[in-house]
Amino acid sequence: MSSRHPDPAELVACPTCDALYRFAPPGPRQTASCARCGTVLFAPRPGAIRTVLALALAALALMTIALDYPFLTMNANGLTAQASVIDAVSSYAVDDMAPLSLAIAVLILLLPTLRLLLLVYVTLPLVFGGRAWPGARTAFRLNVQLRPWSMAEIFMVGVAVAMVKVADLATISFGPAFWAFAAVALLLAAKDAVTCERTLWHILRAS
Repeated sequence: MSSRHPDPAELVACPTCDALYRFAPPGPRQTASCARCGTVLFAPRPGAIRTVLALALAALALMTIALDYPFLTMNANGLTAQASVIDAVSSYAVDDMAPLSLAIAVLILLLPTLRLLLLVYVTLPLVFGGRAWPGARTAFRLNVQLRPWSMAEIFMVGVAVAMVKVADLATISFGPAFWAFAAVALLLAAKDAVTCERTLWHILRAS
């Protein structure tokens, strides 16, 4: 990458120090880093888009399992109760707690699902060698902007903390939805690790 006489249409800015460069795609398994601060600007991986699409589709399939099956089963003093993810969300939908119920549903269910659907929309035509579908850049931009608000992983951390606190009060067994949601959280983390946003932006701009 070079910073001499750049074409304004091809400028790339370092997100850390704002140094400007002219885009020159690195080769397979190579990375392009900022000469000033060392921040990695591009890290394309062979087959990365196909991998991202596969991870997104798998996470969507597991999300449907997480919504349809029991999440936890609790047994205390001879009484047994099952709860699903929907039960956990709707349990707050009373009186003045309704906004909290809505926020939980949006942050742990709707936004993660929306981000996955947007990513499928962006990557599906690219995997099959076609041009990006209309609005793909807008969809990918929305996907990136929603990432801080998508909290499926935070939900699983909260569940783990809650399990530690109630373990002495009741016998807890995990249902299929628990393992499905845990797998969704892992797939989301893997998807973000595989995705090189700048490389995908360049592909969308060129298609």
